[in-house]
Amino acid sequence: MKPAFKTFNAILQSLKQDNTLPVSQLRKLGIIYNGYRLVVSAFLLLMAYANIKADTNLLLPSLLQQTALGFYVILSLILLSLFLVATKQLQRQLVFGLGIDVIVLSLLLYTNGAPDLQLTMLYMVVVAASFMLLRSSQALVITLLAILFVIYQQFMSLTNLGDALLMSASFLAVGFLSWSISQRLVHVERFITRQAEEVERLNTINQEVISQMLNGVMVIDKQHIVLANHATYQLLGIPETQTSPFTEVSSSYGDAKPTIRQQQRSFKNHHNPLYAFQQALAHQHRALLNSCLSVPTNQSRNFVYELPEAATASITNKLRVQVIPLNDGSQLILFEDLRREQANAQQLKLASLGQLTASIAHEIRNPLAAISQASQLLMEDMNDITDSDNSESQAAMDTNGNNELYKMIFAQTKRVNRIIEDVLKLSRQQRSNKQTIELETWMPQFLENYFRGNDIFLHDTSHPVIQFDTHQLEQILINLINNGLRYCGLIHPYAYAEIEIYCVQNDVIIDVLNEGEGVAPADVEHLFDPFFTTDKAGTGLGLYLSQAFSEANHARLLYVAEHEKTCFRLIIPTGSCSEEVWDDEY
Repeated sequence: MKPAFKTFNAILQSLKQDNTLPVSQLRKLGIIYNGYRLVVSAFLLLMAYANIKADTNLLLPSLLQQTALGFYVILSLILLSLFLVATKQLQRQLVFGLGIDVIVLSLLLYTNGAPDLQLTMLYMVVVAASFMLLRSSQALVITLLAILFVIYQQFMSLTNLGDALLMSASFLAVGFLSWSISQRLVHVERFITRQAEEVERLNTINQEVISQMLNGVMVIDKQHIVLANHATYQLLGIPETQTSPFTEVSSSYGDAKPTIRQQQRSFKNHHNPLYAFQQALAHQHRALLNSCLSVPTNQSRNFVYELPEAATASITNKLRVQVIPLNDGSQLILFEDLRREQANAQQLKLASLGQLTASIAHEIRNPLAAISQASQLLMEDMNDITDSDNSESQAAMDTNGNNELYKMIFAQTKRVNRIIEDVLKLSRQQRSNKQTIELETWMPQFLENYFRGNDIFLHDTSHPVIQFDTHQLEQILINLINNGLRYCGLIHPYAYAEIEIYCVQNDVIIDVLNEGEGVAPADVEHLFDPFFTTDKAGTGLGLYLSQAFSEANHARLLYVAEHEKTCFRLIIPTGSCSEEVWDDEY
């Protein structure tokens, strides 16, 4: 008795859980069952008259049977239409329909006068459907109703009563089996739903991770690009814009009217933003695309791609490209900006230079200070001698000549001291402490602090916000503006400089302009080399320091020879600009 009691308790606990199918699945199965009811009701009505036509000895169906079958067909059609239209109260609609099924089948069984195998099978379908579509309590009520009708009709005949009891037991067995299957389906459905949600969550996380990666990620499958993250667009200088597919369709065929198939193909291609990206990639970086497509699907390849001149105005000029084969036959393309390696190399170079300068700086500056002090003392003595001796003797002329030599020694010691100070700046250079800078307010204050009284014209149309080390940005601009004022003053009666600030895609551009002669073509390649200068009074470290500070902030400093004026351009990445019209080209 104990095992049976435990089994009964387990069944009761399972019934209390009352797990039902999800609404979407319930609606699908409900539509199928309502369609099945309509087909069965129409079939029963037709078969009732078909049997009479085949056998002339049979009488017409009774009024009760005709009424029940006609009512069943009409009601089945109404229930199917209502289930298709109404999306609420699905359980109540199913309970009502299954109850009608039991009543109609009971009337048909009553008119037959004896148990019928066909009607018994239909009863079992109704019981099985109730346990699959309804709650356990509702399905149990439907089953008990069917059992009650069957037993009541056959109560007067003991023989038929035994068949009715056997039929009732079959109803319960079919109901239990159907309920077990439905519960398993519910659990499987919930498990699949959880798995789908987990896969969707992981897919969302993966997409977010890929979109936020600093390295470019691109996937090529069957010679077509199927994935490209934001960094890929940015590194390759391709804007993330999508043109209207209808414009693309009409323009691709010129004046000729495209066919419907051509329109469908063009709409499918141009509606996909990756198609536009692949077209732009083939136009701007055909060598890169051909190199990636030429790699066999089962092989990997690494190479360095140098951006063409049309794209070198960006902060990136070289990319490391890695082609990795995937298991499904597609290829994963990784783009790595070599600026990080260049910045690390720059840091190592500065660290080595710092160690060198730190060890010899004091050894050089101490005798240099003594020489400078001695030259100053000699100059003072020469001035005293000149004041006391006003004669035009040869000794006085020699004294004046020596005084000029002492001034030359003092000037050269000051120049060497400036060189040492610039070198020490490199050795003391710390890691960049980036801060948020609003150039709209920062730049005028900077010019007021350092260039008051100078003609500096500021043009800022985008009002960007950048991330940069404030002190290093000041040093860069001071060097560039001082150079512009100095070389502009060599040609014009008064010196002036211009600063233009604007945005291109995700880059903030600061142009420092002047009306000087510019840089000679032969000197451009050595412009940022240390100790290279065309000014006899210069140290040759100003532009080198400025470029080092720029690379430390992941920016880029370059000389634009194509500009109509002498232009040094500072390109700062990932800037935030106001909602102005962005420039398309540098």
